[in-house]
Amino acid sequence: MYGESHGKSLGVLIDGCPSGIALNEKDFAEDLERRKGGKKGTTSRREPDRPHILSGVFRNRTTGSPILIFFENTDTKPRAYEAMKDAPRPGHADFVARVKYGGFHDYRGGGHLSGRVTLGLVAAGVLAKKIIHPVAVRSRLAEAAGETDIDGAVSAAIKKKNSIGGVVECEAENIPLGLGEPFFDSVESLLSHIIFAIPAVRAIEFGSGFQAARMTGSEHNDVYIDKEGRTRTNHAGGINGGITNGNPLFFRVAVKPTPSIPQPQQTIDLRTGQKRRLSVSGRHDICIALRVPVIVEAAVAIVLADLMALVQKVPRVVT
Repeated sequence: MYGESHGKSLGVLIDGCPSGIALNEKDFAEDLERRKGGKKGTTSRREPDRPHILSGVFRNRTTGSPILIFFENTDTKPRAYEAMKDAPRPGHADFVARVKYGGFHDYRGGGHLSGRVTLGLVAAGVLAKKIIHPVAVRSRLAEAAGETDIDGAVSAAIKKKNSIGGVVECEAENIPLGLGEPFFDSVESLLSHIIFAIPAVRAIEFGSGFQAARMTGSEHNDVYIDKEGRTRTNHAGGINGGITNGNPLFFRVAVKPTPSIPQPQQTIDLRTGQKRRLSVSGRHDICIALRVPVIVEAAVAIVLADLMALVQKVPRVVT
């Protein structure tokens, strides 16, 4: 993925895609709409997010060469971040980015470390979902601020002028048996690698996750019910020994509260080294987790597309 939050454009370069897959700009509409801001609890920034396919597609079919998709940034307000140039936001990557890149980074809206860059990830996920069909990946926001009443939790946060986190649940069905490798290329390892690339993700658990530590073996073991490997329960989350076991893949992701909040916080003026108060104004998500489910789906689809290609289970042409 490339680009910055308030730069001219951002997008994604996809390599290794099979040829012959049907693809046009309309295919991106549904998933991009799910990721957009402008809804209750999300940023008021309104971007058209229209994908422009610059290469790798000819006559609405993938050619097998690299696919470049870019999006224009049109609703930018870079001046809003001048006051924070030397005052890193607590909980944000402002400080580490300044140190790592020697102060040459684009600090506007978080630059390349912004959640806006996930637009390219969602775009790649649209293609990956086509590649892995009939595998189906679905995610949802299961709770926000510890509550299952999502709307109520968001309304309360808006009144308090604060941000809240949430938990996203993801399930994928019809996954072939035997994907993944033990140890370093386990399915959990590969999924965790890309999931943690999503800004604001703080934790991931598969199957029963941390609850497994409170269970006995007889409670946690998934009892087989047929020779295809289907089980009565799914505490393993569809994975044993790093390898898909034929049951649905299931995991949960913890998303932290957005760091940018209007409440005064203490920070450091990096020019003087003195403490100062910082109140972040502008357009920020009250609950960024509202927009994360479709991003998680994209990440899962990308990993599964790679794994299925390794075992030659990807059809050459998908319509």
